[in-house]
Amino acid sequence: MVSANAAQFWEDGACVVRHAITTTELAAARAAVDSLTAADELADLSALVDSDETPRFKAGVDHWRTRDEFLRIATTGSIPAVVARILDTDRLWLYEDSVLVKEAGSTVPTRWHTDDGYFHVEGDQLATVWLALDPSPRAAGSLRFVRGSHRADTRYRPTLFVTDDPIPNTIGAPAPTLDLDDQSVFGWDLAAGDLTIHHARTLHAAEGNSTPCARRALSIRYCGVATVVQPKPGAPTKVGMSTVSPGTSMAVAAEAVGLPEAILT
Repeated sequence: MVSANAAQFWEDGACVVRHAITTTELAAARAAVDSLTAADELADLSALVDSDETPRFKAGVDHWRTRDEFLRIATTGSIPAVVARILDTDRLWLYEDSVLVKEAGSTVPTRWHTDDGYFHVEGDQLATVWLALDPSPRAAGSLRFVRGSHRADTRYRPTLFVTDDPIPNTIGAPAPTLDLDDQSVFGWDLAAGDLTIHHARTLHAAEGNSTPCARRALSIRYCGVATVVQPKPGAPTKVGMSTVSPGTSMAVAAEAVGLPEAILT
């Protein structure tokens, strides 16, 4: 199964892994995310588009730095093991995590973008996991991808996810705007505990959440051995990365800036 997933990842830019984590891991991930919402620690992305609706789209980043439960989820157990096999790497580092909560009825979509514009890293072994913590059909905002877009030469400017406006002083082309029903677009309806893995250069987007239930997801970004430090002008800063010379291997850079290595089993 992993070989088929890997083949689709490299050919299409994304793959799905069903029943990817154990029930214990799913419960731990849900509890970790719920602890953030209970403490009101997530940013309100809906405010970036001046939405006045009651259901909100909330998100946060780098929770592993302050909460051990996020570090454990990202660096031990089922998730890093499957990512390493798909990337074909014998070492794997956590770059960042993010929590994404679209409350029931939120109409705020996730706009088209790629992830590599946010990474101060370059290389082919860069991937993002999107773990569904609730049933996540397209109508709830599960990701949709543009087939083969990771193999294009074009690099896109990063945005704030809910708007098409690029982050100031970034470089690259504006991300295209596609209909989710375009023939080049694909994706999956996910059950809780399923995950998708997409390449950092794969274009992706998502609808709002028109279902009656909140949609919680945990996104985790990883780097394999075939990656090096590459600063991205204007992109969100990452602790310590500015002190590492461009071209430094991730094996060296991760130790220097404190990015944790996953324990692969």
